[in-house]
Amino acid sequence: MTAAFDSVAPTAPAKPETPWQRFASDFRESRVAMAALVALVAILAAALLAPVISPQDPYDLTRLNILDAREPPGARALSGEMTFWLGSDSQGRDMLSAIVYGLRISLGVGVASGLIAVCIGMCIGLVAGYVGGRVDAVIMRVVDLQLSFPSILVALMLLAVLGQGVDKIIIALVIVQWAYYTRTVRASALAERRREYIEAGRCLALSRLRIIFRHLLPNCMPPLIVVATVQVAHAISLEATLSFLGLGLPPTEPSLGLLIANGFDYIMSGRYWISVFPGIALLLTVGSINLVGDQLRDVLNPRLQR
Repeated sequence: MTAAFDSVAPTAPAKPETPWQRFASDFRESRVAMAALVALVAILAAALLAPVISPQDPYDLTRLNILDAREPPGARALSGEMTFWLGSDSQGRDMLSAIVYGLRISLGVGVASGLIAVCIGMCIGLVAGYVGGRVDAVIMRVVDLQLSFPSILVALMLLAVLGQGVDKIIIALVIVQWAYYTRTVRASALAERRREYIEAGRCLALSRLRIIFRHLLPNCMPPLIVVATVQVAHAISLEATLSFLGLGLPPTEPSLGLLIANGFDYIMSGRYWISVFPGIALLLTVGSINLVGDQLRDVLNPRLQR
């Protein structure tokens, strides 16, 4: 028996999971979040590959025919070259192509404004949380003043002054969003600035910039990532609202909000597809981003796990 026992080879110890493997394993625990992630990846792929997968270029006026306007889903174009699977709008554009290009514009505006707002709010929040004192008091009074006004009201006032355009709406969304990131990063910095590694950096006579951006910033990233995910979805819905009101993007840009606004006058006449299908695309985009952000919050902060 001893010989048989000795012939069994010892099992190798299991390799410890890397942080990325642990993160992926925790994220996969929610089926809803995984479905939302798959939907979000499909939406991003469709937006990036819009010129390849869309049946029509909605920017090419030579491909548009006013006689194909307001065709129902499944109708054939007069030229017979394509089928309007989701119908056509009042200008004869294929709704499927317009939605795919609209996703590209809406996601581009949301991500661009979010990245710029993250950089601005992160830097201001780190300075406010680390320095403290009067600097923190002044910055937070400005943040409280801005957050006391509704985002849509601030954006409306800014666009009334700046005018229409992609760059104008990105500027307006950055001004609206930066305060959220500032408050989030400042709260994390206040909790971290008395930790041992920060005190060690001060004892080693490291510069403030090195302590803030080399040591303090990485520990403030988890809540910032969650807030950034939610704010990108908020920026997309806010851009759609402003475009629906006629103050966002110009009529030549087929954003989702503008596509919904273009078909609003035709809903009562039974031509529902002009507004309903872009609305569904907007709902799926914002909902999937919010669900992914909700799961990120649970994974990055185990105390909030349900």
